[in-house]
This record gives sequence, C-alpha cells and structure tokens, in this order.
Amino acid sequence: MENGRVDPVTLQVISGALHTIAEEMGHVLYRMSFSSIIRESQDIGAGLFDLEFNTLTESEGSPLHIGSIPGYLRGIDRCLQGGAWAEGDVVIHNHPYYGASHSPDLCIVVPVFWRGELVGYAANTAHHVDIGAATPGLIIDVPDVFAEGMLFAGIKLYERGKRNEGLWQFINHNSRTARQTRDDIDAQIASAQLGARRMQELLDAYGRETVFGAANQLMDYTETMMRNRIAEIPDGDYFAEGFLDDDGVHRDKRLPIKVCVRVRGDSVEVDLTGSADQVPTGFNVPFEGSTKPACYCAFRALLTDTALMEVALPPNEGSFRPISVVAPEGSIFNPIYPAAAEARFTQCNRMIDLIIKALSPVLPERTTAGNSATLSFAAYSGLRPSGDYWVFLEVNEGAYGGRPTSDGPDSIDNLMANTRNNPIEDLGMHLPMVCDRYELRDDVLPGAGRHRGGIGVVKTQRLLEGGTVTHESERHLDVPWGAFGGHAGQVGKVEITDAEGTVTQMPAKFSNVALPAGGSMAYYAPCGGGYGDPLERPAEQVLDDVLDDFCTREHAYAAYGVVITPGLTLDKQATLERRRQLRG
Repeated sequence: MENGRVDPVTLQVISGALHTIAEEMGHVLYRMSFSSIIRESQDIGAGLFDLEFNTLTESEGSPLHIGSIPGYLRGIDRCLQGGAWAEGDVVIHNHPYYGASHSPDLCIVVPVFWRGELVGYAANTAHHVDIGAATPGLIIDVPDVFAEGMLFAGIKLYERGKRNEGLWQFINHNSRTARQTRDDIDAQIASAQLGARRMQELLDAYGRETVFGAANQLMDYTETMMRNRIAEIPDGDYFAEGFLDDDGVHRDKRLPIKVCVRVRGDSVEVDLTGSADQVPTGFNVPFEGSTKPACYCAFRALLTDTALMEVALPPNEGSFRPISVVAPEGSIFNPIYPAAAEARFTQCNRMIDLIIKALSPVLPERTTAGNSATLSFAAYSGLRPSGDYWVFLEVNEGAYGGRPTSDGPDSIDNLMANTRNNPIEDLGMHLPMVCDRYELRDDVLPGAGRHRGGIGVVKTQRLLEGGTVTHESERHLDVPWGAFGGHAGQVGKVEITDAEGTVTQMPAKFSNVALPAGGSMAYYAPCGGGYGDPLERPAEQVLDDVLDDFCTREHAYAAYGVVITPGLTLDKQATLERRRQLRG
C-alpha cells in the first residue's frame, strides 16, 4: 500500500478473490442442498461482510437475497444470543422485524476471526420449504407474524463450536419437511464456514490492512460509478402509480402503490408515501429486509446492467449508498410489528416496475414497457401414506415488456428474481404430481409495439393424490403498460380444474385450497407491454411472428397494419396502404 491506497494490480487480484469466494459459497450451498427450491431453483444468496455490515462481495444469486443480508446483520446486532460473537459460533436468523426479508428465508452467519480478532462475517440466505407455518410452504391468510412459523432472532446453532442440540431438536419437531429443513441448514452452514475460511486465507496472504483497504476502495469505486449514472438523470420528481389486486382475502379492495422517484444531483430517493396501508394478512413487506433491497435492485438493473457497462462493477455495498427509501410506518411497505409479512414478493416487483415507469420519460434508452412484474409462487402439499408431509414450492416465470432495441423476453423470471425453473422430470421422480402443460401462452397476445412485449408462460400441474395448494401472485386486474406508443400487455389468470374437468377461475392469491386426486392448477403469466409504435415494426418481423404463432393474421392487420395472405406471405403493397390508413 502507498498513501493508504492499494496498488491497481493488487486491487484487481483481491477484487477477483472476493468475488470468487462469494461464488464458491453460493455453489456449495445449492449443490449440497436437498430441497428443490434451493437445489434446482437456487433461491439463495451468499457473501462476505465487514464489521459495519457492509457487503464486501456477493454471489450471483437472487438480488433480493443479497441486498437483504446487511439488514439481517443489523437485526442480529440488536438481538444476538449472549450479546457477543465467539470463534465457532453459527447464528440462525429470520425475524422480519429484525431485518429479515421474510420468515422462510433463513440466514446463517459465521463470524470471521483472524489472529483472535473479529474482522467480518460470512453469511448466506436460502428459502426453505416449510418452517412450520399455518399452511404448508406458503402463507397468506394469517393474522400476525407468529403464524408464520419458527422465528429465529440471533440464535446460536453452534456456540464456540458446540452444537445446540436442543435447538436442532426444536427445528426437527416444528417443520412439515424436517429432514429437508435440517439438511438445507447444514448446507448453509457449510457454505458460510467455507466463506469464513477463504476470507481468513485471503487475510493470511495479504494482511488485514491491504484486504480491507482494497474492499473499501472497491466499495468507493462502485459508489462513484453509481452516482455518476444517477447524475446523468435530470433532477426532478418522477411519479407512477398502480394497483394490487387484493390482500389475499378481501377481494373487493384494491391496494394502491404510489412511487415518487426524487433525483437530486448524484443521489436518489424512492418515496412510497400514498401506497396502501398495511393489511390484515401476510401481504405486507418488511421494510429493512425487502422494501429497501428491492429499490436497490431497481437502480442496479437500470443504471449498472453489465450489458450497458464497459467494465462490470464489483458487486458490493457501494451500489446501495446513493439510494434512500421512504415508506411511512403502518403502510404495506413498512408494516408495524406484529403484522404478518411472509407474502411480500409481488408487491416488490410491482414497485420496481413503477420505478421503471416513473423514470421512462427521462431514461427512454434504459427502461422497458410494463413487465409482468409479479411472481407465481405455488406451494403444493399432501400427506403420504406414512403420515409424512410432502411439500413442493414452485416459482413460475413471467415476461418482460418491450425494450428500446429488442422484444421483451418470453417466459423469464421477474425483475428482481433470478431463480431457475424446476425441471419437470425432477418433479415427476420425487412427488405425486405430473406437469400436463408447460409452454408459452396462446390464449392472448402480448402488447404490440416496435418491439413487442414478452409472452408469459402457462403451466399446469396435476396431483396424482389428493392435496392442497396455496398460491401467491398478482396482476389479474392491472394491465402491463405500453411505452412510447406501444400497446398494453395482458393480465394473468389462474384456473383450478377438478377431477371431473370442471374449471374454476381463481384469484391471484389464495390459501390452502383442496385439490382432489386428478385435480390441477394452471397458471397463466401476464404478458408484457409493447415499446414504440407498432406501425414501425418491420413487416417481415411481423410475418415471422405469425409464422411462429406469436401473432395472428388478424392481429397483424389490426395492430401492426401488416397484411398477410391466407397462404402466409406478406402483401407489401397492401401493407403500405393499410399503414397509411392507420396513420391517418
């Protein structure tokens, strides 16, 4: 080091080492886990953190997981068992009013000691199949946080290396999927302990002053780059609003989301004042663990997307620093204890979509049209003949809106999620379920535009034995918006079919609905809005869409002004005339 600065070569070496440690932690976690939500979907996050709980590095997991871990650590600091860390400690934490994202996301923290002194933390989070809540896997219709299952607040699974057998026995008797829960926690412990060892090895190689000096420089660099991007946005207050369907119980009450993005110089504030009051179900959002990280995610995606950067930014705390968040206490984005807050994901996605909409007039080259901006999270469950539960958590894809230079991606995860789909072969091998349909929607068309919206997925799961399903989703009523002359997209829907073939239309959210043997649930994701004037879409591209069954001849004529013959060829002269008519 010279003048307190790490030389550029060493800085890059340490940057790469830190990121590799986080990636290795994530890899160990999902490879060692047993439940499909972790092993296949990778609903996880992992990273290293300093004594001030700054993110030094993060794995490429789900963005919400990563941004939330500093909140977990600040919460643990308020309630840590015994009040102090010791070598050999392993802490478990998931309390949503002590910084957690929501209760099923268990966090495991291992303190990093070097030469007898606490220097940082290795931590990860993972979504668990069942933590003993009121309904298997997912919960919506519950009165308070105590109905969400086991709540851990800074509790030591291991204390000075000694296993807390009583706590493990407690976990074993308070989960419907106890074996998976225990084994997945063990995988988290292995991941966090590995991260701690790797950080100690890095400190052995370069020393504390150099490693943390480099980490601070990297955070400052990321902050500077984020502030530079924010400074390119004209100062101003930018507004957008939308509505959530309901709170999962009160079907006649739509819930407003109001977003004001205040840009001042190189800083930005997201103000959610005016959004719905907290609700008497689990459809609330923990402020520290979910609302704030969702806002961070929005600006990281808009301003520092690797596709738009010459050099990828080191993933660390620096990207969070220029962003502040306001949500009044008692609102859906900042509930007051002990309100339930497990079903919190779709609200965050919709809020991110509205941040995009608010900024679209001044960032047209970086924003999209309306996205599906929801999440289909389904929990299927049943009892085996032995009396044991089986529980399966499934995340279904949505679609993005049209983009400045390309169509919206079809059947893709939603904004701040980064989970993979669960292979249907894996499903059939392990559970009494069959996937009858898994494809792009063909009952509606996405928003037309110079760049069309993405097409949502449809997936039908059928139970071979009787069981139940709980489903968390959104956007059955609020249509994804079109941008810059593009047309609106399509809302989603859910259908339940009984064994005799009777179809029932369902709301987006429902709790513990019985499915008989042979009964099924079909989820239809919303389709994205279009970006730009549909009449500017090349006629040949519209023809390709028709040939691919992404568009009909009738829709091509009505929305795009493209005339396609019954023989599926392009009539160029008729198209020119039709487009002249539509332009007036």
